[in-house]
Amino acid sequence: MDRMHPSEQRTVIKLPLTILAAVAIAGCAGNNSVSNVNAPGAPEKASTKALEVGADMLQSRPPIDALNAYLDGFHFYNGHLHSQMEAHHYCSILNEEVIQCVIYDGNVKDAKLMGVEYIISEPLFAKLPPTEKALWHSHVHEVKSGQLIAPGIPEPAEHALMDKLVHTYGKTWHTWHTDLDKDLPLGVPQLMMGFTADGQVDATLVQKRDKRFGIDSAEKEKNRADIPTPTVDNGADAWSKGNTFQIKDPTGSHTH
Repeated sequence: MDRMHPSEQRTVIKLPLTILAAVAIAGCAGNNSVSNVNAPGAPEKASTKALEVGADMLQSRPPIDALNAYLDGFHFYNGHLHSQMEAHHYCSILNEEVIQCVIYDGNVKDAKLMGVEYIISEPLFAKLPPTEKALWHSHVHEVKSGQLIAPGIPEPAEHALMDKLVHTYGKTWHTWHTDLDKDLPLGVPQLMMGFTADGQVDATLVQKRDKRFGIDSAEKEKNRADIPTPTVDNGADAWSKGNTFQIKDPTGSHTH
């Protein structure tokens, strides 16, 4: 991809988050990460397909239409650093302080809905009580390391978006543990976390992701060196300080 002229790059960097979202939806990334889960069930009948077509033509979907930004990164189960997976986020930017995302195990039509992530700004996070902060993770390392990407948008626009996200915190729950449950979503939601240092993420996961998207996370890390590194609130990433929480699964399905 040709680099933008510096004056063009400065214009992009000044764009507000809502405009960056519009750029993201116009991107051409996706349909290169298949789901590894095959849900049981008979093929759709003609009548079901007809209902789908009718609903698509007649029903409005404002909350779905608002999902206009695509992020790709990696999560692990809180308290279990080595149980990791790639996560495809489709996000709605509510305002400059709050983003909400639905998470899938791929970016194809039959990708499985894995969970949700709520992303908030530093000022909002600072107001949370300590017990609540322990459920959230920082995005500093994800951004600075190149692990978190916004596929399909020009590098200057992605850089500007990452400059925003480096100052945010996320709370993530997975409801379908597709690394374990290959048929149906079983058990209870699990709290997920993000990586905070080099050497934590499975390098193979990153390499496979980079190959699919035709990118180089290491190169992105170099390009993001100029993004200031904010101080992470001590209440976030509680797992790294030995404070982990997870919902006990009454089914015994998931012990990780």
